[in-house]
Amino acid sequence: MAPIDALDTRFPFHLCLPPVNAVQVTHDSHVADPGTVLDADDCRQAAILPTTLRDTATATMWRGIYSVSCALLLSLPAAVSAGRQTHQFYTTNDDLLPQQNPFGLYDKRPDDCPPCFNCNLDDFTCQQFANCTKSSGKCSCPPGFGGDDCSEPLCGSLADGSNRLPRQGKECECNEGWEGINCNVCKTNEACRPFMPPGQEDEAVCYREGLVVNENFQMCDITNKKILDQLKTQKPQATFSCNAERHECNFQFWVDQKESFYCALDNCEWNSEATDTRNKTTYRCENVQCKCVPGRLLCGSENSIDIGDFLDQDIKGPASFRSQHTEGGSPTDGSIFSEPAMNELISSVFGDPSITLNCHSGECLYKTELPGYQRPIKKINTPLIAGVIAGCALFVVAVILLVFFLSRRNANKYGPIHLGDDEEEENAKLMADHKPAAMHFENVSYNLKGKSILSGISGSVHPGELLAIMGASGAGKTSFLDILARKKKRGAVLGDFWLNGEKVSDDDFRSVIGFVDQDDTMLPTLTVHETILDSALLRLPKDMSVASKIQKAEDVERQLGIYHIRHQVIGSEEGNGRGISGGEKRRVGIACELVTSPSILFLDEPTSGLDAYNAFNVVECLVTLVKTYNRTVVFTIHQPRSNIVALFDQLILLAQGRTVYSGPFDKCQSYFDNIGYACPPGFNIADYLVDLTMHAGTPHEPVDHLVQEAAGPNSDGLITRASSTMAVKSVQSVSNVSIETADGHIRPKNKRKTSVRQQQEQQLFTPHKGASDKAALQSAGSMRSEGDSIVGGDDDRNQWVKMSRQQPHQQADDPHNLPPSADGGTGTNLDLLINAYEDSDVAAKLREDIHNATCPPDANGHPLGPQSSSGRVKGYRKPWIHTQFAILSRRTWRNLYRNPMLMLTHYAIAIVLAVFIGFLFYGLTDDLPGFQNRIGFFFFILALFGFSTLTSLTVFAPERLLFVRERAKGYYHPAAYYAAKVVFDIVPLRLLPPLIMGAIMYPMTGLVPAWAEFWKYILFIVLFNLAAAAICLFIGICVRNQGVANLLGVLVMLFSLLFGGFLLNRNTIPPPVRWLQDLSIFHYAFEGLIVNEARYLSLVDKKYGLDIEVPGSAILSSFGFDVLAVWRDAIGLAVFCGAFLVLGYAALHVFLVEKR
Repeated sequence: MAPIDALDTRFPFHLCLPPVNAVQVTHDSHVADPGTVLDADDCRQAAILPTTLRDTATATMWRGIYSVSCALLLSLPAAVSAGRQTHQFYTTNDDLLPQQNPFGLYDKRPDDCPPCFNCNLDDFTCQQFANCTKSSGKCSCPPGFGGDDCSEPLCGSLADGSNRLPRQGKECECNEGWEGINCNVCKTNEACRPFMPPGQEDEAVCYREGLVVNENFQMCDITNKKILDQLKTQKPQATFSCNAERHECNFQFWVDQKESFYCALDNCEWNSEATDTRNKTTYRCENVQCKCVPGRLLCGSENSIDIGDFLDQDIKGPASFRSQHTEGGSPTDGSIFSEPAMNELISSVFGDPSITLNCHSGECLYKTELPGYQRPIKKINTPLIAGVIAGCALFVVAVILLVFFLSRRNANKYGPIHLGDDEEEENAKLMADHKPAAMHFENVSYNLKGKSILSGISGSVHPGELLAIMGASGAGKTSFLDILARKKKRGAVLGDFWLNGEKVSDDDFRSVIGFVDQDDTMLPTLTVHETILDSALLRLPKDMSVASKIQKAEDVERQLGIYHIRHQVIGSEEGNGRGISGGEKRRVGIACELVTSPSILFLDEPTSGLDAYNAFNVVECLVTLVKTYNRTVVFTIHQPRSNIVALFDQLILLAQGRTVYSGPFDKCQSYFDNIGYACPPGFNIADYLVDLTMHAGTPHEPVDHLVQEAAGPNSDGLITRASSTMAVKSVQSVSNVSIETADGHIRPKNKRKTSVRQQQEQQLFTPHKGASDKAALQSAGSMRSEGDSIVGGDDDRNQWVKMSRQQPHQQADDPHNLPPSADGGTGTNLDLLINAYEDSDVAAKLREDIHNATCPPDANGHPLGPQSSSGRVKGYRKPWIHTQFAILSRRTWRNLYRNPMLMLTHYAIAIVLAVFIGFLFYGLTDDLPGFQNRIGFFFFILALFGFSTLTSLTVFAPERLLFVRERAKGYYHPAAYYAAKVVFDIVPLRLLPPLIMGAIMYPMTGLVPAWAEFWKYILFIVLFNLAAAAICLFIGICVRNQGVANLLGVLVMLFSLLFGGFLLNRNTIPPPVRWLQDLSIFHYAFEGLIVNEARYLSLVDKKYGLDIEVPGSAILSSFGFDVLAVWRDAIGLAVFCGAFLVLGYAALHVFLVEKR
């Protein structure tokens, strides 16, 4: 069956069934008796019925059957039954004989069947001045009227829409909350809920003030006394409605629920005047037309006048409808319908000037449509904004002034230190507790990854002695020094170590020594005195007073000659200001160790990088310390000057990790003379020994070849010292014998470079059998490896021979005839040197010294076994960890404010950016664009804070090496350092900037003006900043390479940003990876900020022609945010912050351990 609308379009008119006795219609209580013949009214009523039920299944089918039955011949009866209502339509074929085409129209209609309604025909009109729909021939009725000609009032309510039923009885039964003859007037807000958009039902309002907004309806009782007297029991009433969009109004006059006449008013205007106690509403329409309903009261009914012609011809307008309501009531309250001709009629017939009424209006509106309704206007507190910005600016200025004052003030101006008796006793006790330490070691070896670095080194050093460890580069000096100082090494260490004849644990040993590294690692922002004093405060006994520690630091400064620079900043090459010199810096490093009164002081290349003068000053300070305070000093040195060498007490000479010499320095020269390696006069013995180890470690060639090449073809194969020396170009020798090239004394036929090196190898670094010949050594001391080319002929050869005969002959030893190589040797002269030392008296005396020190004799003179570890050599009890934290905090704070650019840049940029961002997002509105701007605002500030915390990657990097070394020396517990670093370095840069920015941006952007929301906002940005900084700090500690650390930091922030909730909706993330959002700090902060702001916010959305207020929680839910997760998000950020701070400390404690 085709839809009704299709049938209406196909057939522009409807045919009523002919009056046959077989037609029966049943419709609820209104039932025609069987056999009743339908008249025109019944036929019209039956035609109306289905239109009122078109939205129900029963009505739709019933109307379709009825329409087809009017237009077509049906050969079979049809019955339709559905829903709550049952309609039956029966036909018989006694009088309805089907034609050949059962669906064709009747060619001839019976004469007694009334025609069906078609407003396109002249015989049919639409009441209420309704428009005729040409396509269907039906009238487009105004609200509350139905039927083919819009003459029937509809019941129910306006909320029923097209499902409204026509009035069946005398009066309509309206739905709850509605009133009026045709149930158009609302009474309660609940009645208007169906008109509201989905989700906005609670915002419905029944506006009853009488002023039209969209389309209002009024139900009025006529109050003219004469009219009421004339009509007696019949109640006169009127309905009045206006449409604001079309500027049209309708007026209907009713008597006893039956319409008498109606009027249409157009070109209407209205206004309202309201005071505190009175409200006046006026409608004025320029054009009016009225029409009677035929056969009704006043329009031709029995015993009634007919004013139809009057209404058609005289009522033209203008008309007005005025209403007045007074608080508490007034005799003048009510409504008046006025039109000149109508007023004349009323006046002449009833004696009243116009029609007076008492009306009740009603119009369903959304709450924002109410007249006079204004959304709360956000007020930006400009004075507050200016005050906050000014306050933040003053804070930054105060910080700048404080930094300037502190940086200019000379630190630690304690004035004269007056020690009382207790302090003097403490210093005396400190010196009395000092125990001179003698150190012995034997067969020290070190292997790294299967490679032997050191092998079989033995030695000893006693209190009051200076032990120098020498050797060429790569000889193993630093590795050997680290092993002696019990530093943690990456390889395997073997050997025996004794301190005062006892084996002590590594921890006890480290507590009584000091160690000065080759490169100075100190904070460049501290002064000399602060650097030394921090070492004293952290490492001297905890029960020692601060005044005594200060005095101790000053004493050390005087001992090392740096007291006059005590208030100068250490400085660095990268710094803007110049610091102290390299030699002074080296002495500051020594002072940091001496302040603890160590028993043994180890120094790695203390003269490295210093000029000769400063190098001597450093070593001289060490000698003074050794001789004056009976200390033991062990250090490595590479190329000492002769005046420095003269200060040595003990010497260990290394070559390729093996011992060439270990013993008293004053016996060194005679020892090498005795084994055939005499140092030439004028040579620095240290330079000679280092060069000797280098040349001895290289593969050698047979001497025959060297001698033959140097002597020439006519020689006897022997070469003398003099000849080999004089073969060099003319220079002044040590023996003051000169050879002038001007005289033509030039060695012939030899290559210059090869000859010089060969002569040096032969004369200086090849063992000789007569070491007492000093003349040859003197000539050898004058040789150099570079010079001009030497050219000569046969005539000059006699001069060379003559000069060579001036000195006695001494035959050099052929290396191939030397003793066999030492164990693990290399087949070079180095094996000779090592074997020679092992067999020497020096080595024997060293072994005896070690034996006596470690195995002292008993009462009978018999040696005892090795002593076990007694643990009697121990260091001081360090200060408590909270004291360490206080000292380190003060040091960290000094370092921060003396390098203020990072801190001040953070604060200044925070103010500038806050003002700029506040300007961009100034006065956020409570609508969808405002919501979008809120999202962008929160997203941007989180991205700003997140990526600015990447500077935390470098917070620890400058002090990484300093921490590792200070920890190895036992300065403090790692927890104290980490806590001080976090509290006084991370917090000032991560806590104050968000507070400054938040205080400025919040009032400027117009976020929720409530203290609770403001502090939550501050809480989230601070927690986010701290969490991001903790993550970056953890990465900076774990990753040493700054480039890699920066890359990882950026990737972590981008990953967290991706799952923050702005770029990806949580509901669209694939379930297998949705848990990744829980790892995003951006998610916790972004959700917390936006929910805190928009959870209770009502946002205006222009939809359905209304300014709809959409709850912020609904929009948040559509974005995938949990509106109940504010505190959960805050806890999540706090957990991230705490967890990564703990992980950072774990990484610091586990990974940053000194391993050399």
